[in-house]
Amino acid sequence: MSVSIQSSCSLKPNAKTKTGRLSLSELDQIGTITHIPTIYFYKPSLSNWLQPFTSIVDILKDSLSRVLVPFYPLAGRLHWIGHGRLELDCNAMGVTFIDAESQSKLEDFGDFSQFSEYQHLIPHVDYTLPFHEIPLLLVQLTRFHCGGFSISLTLSHVVVDGQSALHFISEWARIARGEPLGTQPFFDRKVLRAGGPPISRMLFHHKEFDELPLLIGQLNNSEERRKKTTASQLKITKAQVEKLKSKANESKNMDNGGGYTRYETLTAHAWRSACKAREHKPEQPTAMGICIDSRKRMQPPLPDGYFGNAILDVIAVSTSGELVSKPLGFASSKIRDAIQNVTSEYINSAIDFCKNQQDLTKFQDIYVLRGTDEGLFYGNPNLLLVSWLTLPLYGLDFGWGKEIYMGLGSVDFDGDAVLVPSHDSDGSLVLAICLQVDHIKAFEKYFYDDII
Repeated sequence: MSVSIQSSCSLKPNAKTKTGRLSLSELDQIGTITHIPTIYFYKPSLSNWLQPFTSIVDILKDSLSRVLVPFYPLAGRLHWIGHGRLELDCNAMGVTFIDAESQSKLEDFGDFSQFSEYQHLIPHVDYTLPFHEIPLLLVQLTRFHCGGFSISLTLSHVVVDGQSALHFISEWARIARGEPLGTQPFFDRKVLRAGGPPISRMLFHHKEFDELPLLIGQLNNSEERRKKTTASQLKITKAQVEKLKSKANESKNMDNGGGYTRYETLTAHAWRSACKAREHKPEQPTAMGICIDSRKRMQPPLPDGYFGNAILDVIAVSTSGELVSKPLGFASSKIRDAIQNVTSEYINSAIDFCKNQQDLTKFQDIYVLRGTDEGLFYGNPNLLLVSWLTLPLYGLDFGWGKEIYMGLGSVDFDGDAVLVPSHDSDGSLVLAICLQVDHIKAFEKYFYDDII
């Protein structure tokens, strides 16, 4: 699919904003520090499609420059300050806005399940540039031959997690509709002890910061990092979700709470399916990364509108043989135990662990994109499955109606996966996952066959 760029410009806040350096929390600087893309598709209708396309461009640009005033850190730039650590310079340099056209039609995308079909609709981030030159937000508006269009955003994960990203996007849409700001963003990372010294109260062994398991017989993951990958989106109906939950709860020990959740069940199921597809030896150690939102777990809870990363990736560990040979509830219990361990004390202990590290490089993902063997990698024999099940993903209305489809722009690395509710609002879910090309078809087969 060909896309032609009509124009590209830098948009700055339309009023004077605060400037200066903003200290980042340790949770901002570990894990994913690349950009995360999302995309929204809009279809014209007679009732809400009265303005010409040029006015849509103008509305988006004007409202974006206005929303950057309260969300001024997004118009800044990141700076390395040594030892794998970053600082945010609020300098109002602006964000990138791209206006593009395509000869494709919305119907050409089918059910929008193929990432490759819309990769050219996502703004490209050039990570070969110095980090302080890369915008934190890039937006691409692409008009299709049928009159519909897409709006895609890619946001730096250093500055936002999923909840903060959706907070910004929804406020942008409110301003485009002529409405006032709904929730004021809260930027002070000192509530997560940003810029402060460690308290030296590491009370826990943080397995999530240990070296992840390697394939048996390998001394490092260099070979696995270089294998070709592909992404797939798998839909799970409400009936299939309930069937899996029933299987997981057949052998449930009620000592650690009620029945397993959708996330605990689907994550366990994906973990087992990946072990089978990758043809692990029974004794193969494997880890499942679990993304935990700390906003309400902290004591006191973080302020409403906290704008930054409040997530911590923890891990569940087992062997492939145990996961595959035992009932689904065994894997689900591993997931639950890891989640239940995350308390305010645990999060503070993790922050202290990071503060005591001489260098954070090995806990970051950007080096994978740069083709090095440094940094975080959840590939074979491991997985990282993020839940977006409780986030307000859908219904983004800039003034011309809600999207017909919203989706992730991509999942990029072997072992990366995201679980989202289906756009159909019928109780079904979608698992977006990236695996090695040699494993993806087998994963799809085991994933569906084992639901029966």
